[in-house]
Amino acid sequence: MRSWRLASSQRSGQISTARATDLVMAMSHPDAGALAASILQTVGESLSLPVSQCTIFAYEFDARPRTVSAADHRGGHFLRDVAERYAAHFYALDGNRAIIGQTDGRRRIRSGDALVLHQQRGDEIENEAYRAACYAQPNVSDRLSLLVQPADSVWLSINLYRDRAYGVFAAGELERIESVAPLFAHAAKGHYALNGQHQQGAGAAMLARVRRACPALTPRELDVLRGTLEGASAAEIAGRMGVKPTSVVTYQKRAYARLGISNQRQLFALCMQP
Repeated sequence: MRSWRLASSQRSGQISTARATDLVMAMSHPDAGALAASILQTVGESLSLPVSQCTIFAYEFDARPRTVSAADHRGGHFLRDVAERYAAHFYALDGNRAIIGQTDGRRRIRSGDALVLHQQRGDEIENEAYRAACYAQPNVSDRLSLLVQPADSVWLSINLYRDRAYGVFAAGELERIESVAPLFAHAAKGHYALNGQHQQGAGAAMLARVRRACPALTPRELDVLRGTLEGASAAEIAGRMGVKPTSVVTYQKRAYARLGISNQRQLFALCMQP
């Protein structure tokens, strides 16, 4: 695995007017998969790179990621299913998580700073279940992620996946992707600005207030609190997270203890405070 930074002011490479127009139109397209499909097509047509899948995840307030957009040359719901398994079971093992949470010197990477590219090959994944579900079964050999921060406590990950038949991304291919990375980042940030808050709903907005009140909350605890704020039962939250309902109750109790509250009513009251 390796990661490196690009200047946010780096000049974008040239693509056709038709491709640029398609990217802009995809930002506000009613089909959630339109942006990922446009990025996938741009990489194939303008950069001549064999990339078979593209996903865009939103990491919001340290909770589990949400699939913003997904596209697969094979079509169907296969990639969406893989994305949901990743979000439910394996996101904490992803190298992207380490980059999002890391510090640069004394400060965190902040909105407007350099874009980050992260390359993660399948043979570098130590966890067998993660490697099987997100690399072996989808026939992926390599993944290149573009990480950008559209707002405080929110990150977007634009992921390009390479089929095993084509090996891993080579140095020259990475340079071509770097040339259009700022364009993809701006398109993803624009799409999120137009659609992100609407898709998050009130639950995620209240979760942001809880997280500000207690930064020590763990990702699992935040997952449970988000489900609680959205009105989900312990069984429903457990299904989303891939854990047992008893584990949900345990995470909830720990979160309440950190917040200095004891029940759901007090949780909502905390969210309503100015």
